[in-house]
Amino acid sequence: MQTDKWSYVLWRNTGLHMVFNTLLLAVLLTAGIAHAGLYRWVDGSGRVHYSDTLPSTYQKSGAAEMSKQGSVIRRTQSEAERKAEAEQTAEQLRIDQEQQKQTQLDRALTQTYTTGAEIDLARDRALEHHKLAIKGAEIRAKAVDANLAELNTRVANITKAGRPVPPNLKGQVDQAANERLELKRAILNNEEAMVKVREKYESDKARFRELTGK
Repeated sequence: MQTDKWSYVLWRNTGLHMVFNTLLLAVLLTAGIAHAGLYRWVDGSGRVHYSDTLPSTYQKSGAAEMSKQGSVIRRTQSEAERKAEAEQTAEQLRIDQEQQKQTQLDRALTQTYTTGAEIDLARDRALEHHKLAIKGAEIRAKAVDANLAELNTRVANITKAGRPVPPNLKGQVDQAANERLELKRAILNNEEAMVKVREKYESDKARFRELTGK
């Protein structure tokens, strides 16, 4: 009878000890999870999962980090959301840089000119440079055309006489023809540059009037 009593006490103490350890372990686990935070995500089948770590397979789709009370602390962005945010940030940076650049240009414009007439004078000075370049190229082109015509006449006479054209004469013809092409290209480039100069100064004058009302 005494033995049964001691067995019962031993069993009871052992059972209580096990229950206590189990409860203690549960409390420690709960505290650890609460400290780390919980993640909530939904799998492909629509099942909701909770864990103190977010599986790498769900980092692309995002998840919610929750407190032990079940409220959302913060959301982990999905890959698409992170990409969209990065693109939005880059676009905003581009806009800010454009605005800063425009502000600098406006400041330089108003500090350089006091009237629209001054902008016209600056335009004319810039055009004069290209006009002189075109005039010089045209004068040179006339001389090259005359030289090329003479060279071609010599080649024609030699060919008509049945003699071979000397290599140095062929070289002179080729050189004159190439120079003629370069001069035409220079004239065309300067004419295009003059169009751009006019457009630029007209734009500057319109912006100047917008800023100053003059």
